[in-house]
Amino acid sequence: MSKMWAGRTSGITDSIADDFNSSIHFDCKMYRQDITGSMAHALMLGTKGIISKADADTLIDGLSGILSDLESGALEFDMSCEDIHMFVEAVLTERLGDVGKKLHTARSRNDQVALDLRMYLRDESDEIAALIRNVIGALVGQAEKYKAAIMPGYTHLQRAQPVTFGHHLMAYAMMLLRDLERLSDCRKRMNISPIGSCALAGTTYDTDRRLEARELGFDGIALNSLDGVSDRDFCVELASVLSILMMHLSRMSEELILWASWEFKFIELDDAYTTGSSIMPQKKNPDMAELIRGKTGRVYGDLTALLTVLKGLPLAYNKDMQEDKESIFDAVETVKMCLEVLCPILQTMRPLPENMKRAAQKGFINATDLADYLVKHGLPFRSAYKISGQLVAKCIAEGKVLEELTLSEYKQFSELFENDLYDEISLETCVEKRISEGGTSIKSVEAQIEYVKSKLS
Repeated sequence: MSKMWAGRTSGITDSIADDFNSSIHFDCKMYRQDITGSMAHALMLGTKGIISKADADTLIDGLSGILSDLESGALEFDMSCEDIHMFVEAVLTERLGDVGKKLHTARSRNDQVALDLRMYLRDESDEIAALIRNVIGALVGQAEKYKAAIMPGYTHLQRAQPVTFGHHLMAYAMMLLRDLERLSDCRKRMNISPIGSCALAGTTYDTDRRLEARELGFDGIALNSLDGVSDRDFCVELASVLSILMMHLSRMSEELILWASWEFKFIELDDAYTTGSSIMPQKKNPDMAELIRGKTGRVYGDLTALLTVLKGLPLAYNKDMQEDKESIFDAVETVKMCLEVLCPILQTMRPLPENMKRAAQKGFINATDLADYLVKHGLPFRSAYKISGQLVAKCIAEGKVLEELTLSEYKQFSELFENDLYDEISLETCVEKRISEGGTSIKSVEAQIEYVKSKLS
């Protein structure tokens, strides 16, 4: 089949070359943006008198009809077309005749695809932002319920100091707030219109690029036509934002996996988000969390692919840039899928506070507070540190926790110990004494929750 670009060449390519060159099987997902962008272009052409107002109206009506037919299923994509742009133009010309051929005046596929991609990713960024907000909401909901539930805090995956489960969850809420900010910042640079840059050098027609940009909701226009058609920074930046987001989701998933194991048993995951084993009937596998963790590498790969495709390209447009879409589309779809499944995982998980507290007690994570008790009674810190360590060793040898030792046992190590030490080393006191802003006390966690809620609203 002869192509619309036939002229300098015959426009007849080998079927293998057609398949290799074609992008409609993945860029067809931008049909709404392509048609909407074309409607704005037709409006601009008519407003500037480049084509008649009647022809502009006819084009807009024709495009609207194509969009409606695609949405309803009355029209299907023709996969023999080279790309979504050629498909829409071919259908429009088939329906309107010569008027349809006027649509491509004062533009190129180079600036058209750059426009479609920016609009598509802008829409997808808004959807991702909404999904992130849902996950933050799920974290906040659980943090409010368990703001006083004591668990071990870890460093080096070793029990370190007591924190609350709510405090731990709010750490992830803070991470995701930063992801929202990065996404919003990325969207600002994405929201610049390249249309009117044409192939690379602009056009001889007296166009109004800013009118077209305003119609499509852009904040401004690309101020250099070469940059307008060759810039894919917004793809790389979005992939980078999504990679950082996936890193956060992977860390969270790793902890969910650990917490749901029998070794920790801090939470119970809902049956709806776990699977069983084909041969071991006792198993309850956290497959959804594991898949989120695994798909993180896939999004990292998409970022690397984009950077590699773009690293050696001369200005302006090169066909290599067709490779941008599959990578960024995959990253977007993967992230959306992960966020969609993570939200209900968090909402339906059942924390087990008694197990958390027992693990905290067995970890002797109030040993620092025990040393502080002696320091407050006049003992140098290093001496207090040594006595606390000796008491921990005694507990380990006897299978006890610090709270279970008698006062007489304590006095064997120092006469400074009195009955008030039990209040000082209770895990509840240890948590509530962390009054510094951002700490793990209940009031601090409540303040963090209110802060996140205010940011979301």
